[in-house]
Amino acid sequence: MTPAAPHRPGSPRTAEGPSAPAPAGRGGGVLRPPVADRANALHAGAWWLWALGLATAASRTTNPLLLALLVAVAGYVVAARRTDAPWARSYALFLKLGLFVIAVRLLFATFLGSPIPGTHTLFTLPEVPLPEWAQGVRLGGRVTAEQLTFAFYDGMKLAALLICVGAANALANPARLLKSLPAALYELGVAVVVAMTFAPHFVADVARLRRARRLRGRDDRGLRALVQVGLPVLEGALERSVALAAAMDARGYGRTAKLPRAVRVTTATLTLGGLLGVCAGTYGLLAASGAGYGAPVLALGTAAAAGGLWLGGRRAVRSRYRPDRFGPRAWLVAASGAAVGGLMIYANSYAPDALHPVVVPLTGPQLPLWPAASCLLGLLPAFVAPVPPRRQAPQKQQNPQNPQSPQSPQSPQPQQQPQTPRTTEETAQ
Repeated sequence: MTPAAPHRPGSPRTAEGPSAPAPAGRGGGVLRPPVADRANALHAGAWWLWALGLATAASRTTNPLLLALLVAVAGYVVAARRTDAPWARSYALFLKLGLFVIAVRLLFATFLGSPIPGTHTLFTLPEVPLPEWAQGVRLGGRVTAEQLTFAFYDGMKLAALLICVGAANALANPARLLKSLPAALYELGVAVVVAMTFAPHFVADVARLRRARRLRGRDDRGLRALVQVGLPVLEGALERSVALAAAMDARGYGRTAKLPRAVRVTTATLTLGGLLGVCAGTYGLLAASGAGYGAPVLALGTAAAAGGLWLGGRRAVRSRYRPDRFGPRAWLVAASGAAVGGLMIYANSYAPDALHPVVVPLTGPQLPLWPAASCLLGLLPAFVAPVPPRRQAPQKQQNPQNPQSPQSPQSPQPQQQPQTPRTTEETAQ
């Protein structure tokens, strides 16, 4: 038998020997993202920054092809990186909500009219005469293809915004997002996170009650089923709210430290003035005529708001256990969303007609090359974000006589011979 090679210090020792390669850990390789766990989970704020970047891009165009591309990008990332948590199931609800918004916008344009003129008449509804004080509003009348096309573009824009927010809601953990908020916004963050978790819990409760009705042989569709399902969902939401309020009160939520009046007034002034400056600066950047003062006002407002938040954090008496780190992968995810939004804003300067297709005269939209390529940057989280662990299905028990077939309940188990205890002489030999 050939003796094994001596183990060299520093080399990994495995069951196959010192020269066998070490198994890949949960940290992943250079090009392969790691498996997500508590230590390397992506920061919840990175998902929201990415989604807000896509929403900003959707707000800067009415091209249905670009909006559909943004929705497809968000859907692919959600399908690749969402977990099995209850809030991850809320993305389908936002998709249905987007379709509902488009349908409502088309119905409004059909029955209430639209200021868009048109020559391609589709049909004519009976028009209801209105008094003089209701000029500009009509009920019924002529419906043109230009009016419906404009309404469809407008409704798809709002639907894309909702779907982008739904993608962040499905990917970000609300509890980890609350833990990452500044101390000054902690009380407001609690209210916002509790409100954000309404959609995931609503979806989970409705699915659970519909499954229970199907198991009992009852119909889970129709108006009657909707009423019978809605009442238990409302009752569960109220019970959950009472339990959450009791738990928060028992854990000391709402405690604040005593600060001088001058500090409180300075904090409120800086925070309120900074937020107003951020709003004015953002409007200046997004508007066509405010690019000159938008950046300075935004910078001053951000600095004032940061100072107010820092002073306001002294009132919050709480500690953080194992705070989440904004690592390199989180920066890449957030930067991809910011790049999509920034490039779409820049595209309005050199291709405004492609981003806002005209409906009079009625022409088909075209897909601009560079704005479409900038939308594809939003796919970066699907390749750099940690892979969520999947639930493995239980393995079937194999038959020891035939490994290819599963063990049947009737197959006899092989009997083991009882071992006789060894004597002292046998043990010594």
